[in-house]
Amino acid sequence: MSAALSSESLLDLAKSRAPADRERLLLAIADLCDTPHAGEAMKAPQIQGLLSSIFMSLVVEAERDIRQRLSEKLAGADWAPAALINVLALDEIEIARPVIEKSPLLRDLDLVRLLVEATIEHQIEIARRPRISQNIVSAILHQGEPAVLTALAANDTAELSPRDMAELVERSRQIAALRQPLARHPRLTTDLAERLYLWVGQALKKSLADRFRLDSEALDRALAQSVVEAHGGAPRGAGGRLVMARDGEREEMERRLIEKLHGAGQLRPGYLVRALREGRLTLFVTALAMLGRFDGQHVRRAIDSDRPELLGLACAAVGIDRSVFPTILQLVRDLNEGRPGGGHEAARRAVGAFAPVSPSVASAAFRQAAQSL
Repeated sequence: MSAALSSESLLDLAKSRAPADRERLLLAIADLCDTPHAGEAMKAPQIQGLLSSIFMSLVVEAERDIRQRLSEKLAGADWAPAALINVLALDEIEIARPVIEKSPLLRDLDLVRLLVEATIEHQIEIARRPRISQNIVSAILHQGEPAVLTALAANDTAELSPRDMAELVERSRQIAALRQPLARHPRLTTDLAERLYLWVGQALKKSLADRFRLDSEALDRALAQSVVEAHGGAPRGAGGRLVMARDGEREEMERRLIEKLHGAGQLRPGYLVRALREGRLTLFVTALAMLGRFDGQHVRRAIDSDRPELLGLACAAVGIDRSVFPTILQLVRDLNEGRPGGGHEAARRAVGAFAPVSPSVASAAFRQAAQSL
């Protein structure tokens, strides 16, 4: 910055009450403080007090784009007033993002306060912040917000203890979005990989087995046992020996469970989401077929196809709300190797199955379309 701009021009800007001049002054001071010769002088207590007063008085009246440019300029500055950084971190997310990501002036107490006071978008950025401490990790786990937990699981630099990793793996039983980042996480151990294996889809099962050299056959037997126990307890033979259920037996147990719930009036559309969150795809298929009085093979073919709109029709027929369907589709894809396929465009079209038609019309449309698969 020229000497003229750092003296006469700055003085003229300071005297002006025009908003544009005050915004130019704000950015000019930031540039002046960031010059190499400023150095450690900017960190002196008396200078910090003066800077804080100047910046805070100017930033209050600054337009959004000026605040964003200021946030980008100060994101990595270790001389910036801490009070100003905290104000910018609480601003709307596009302004807050640079300082949340980079500012060395945001301490653990500041980040915990943001986790409590700011939006989900701010919390996600905190979970993505490089090298967040175990204190911040604990605060994120305590709040338990799925989107924030998912961002944390994808942050390889976060200080995750073995207990923290175990908690994330356990939560991935219900939060499907956690599974993929956890399967790739450098702190995942063999023991945790074996637990995660029990409720991920086939693609991630193979990835975990290859990475940790897991015994897939033994883990699949353990998975079958857990399904049997979840549906009324594992049968035992003579002498109390555990009898493992074969696929046909497991499906029969699931069918009886669904029939029992349906007969008691307890089988409702919400059970479909619950089954998927618990990683029970075959239970979801059986329940959907029962609720819609569909052929189970038709439902199975629909979720294995490249036409997610068929799943949309089936869900519309049983009373699933349009806003819930994207979650159901993603959960099914997570558990079924990405099927039904078709990508984002097909998923967008699938929502069209929830047009303002009656469930009976959606049901008839599903049956007719499924028969052609």
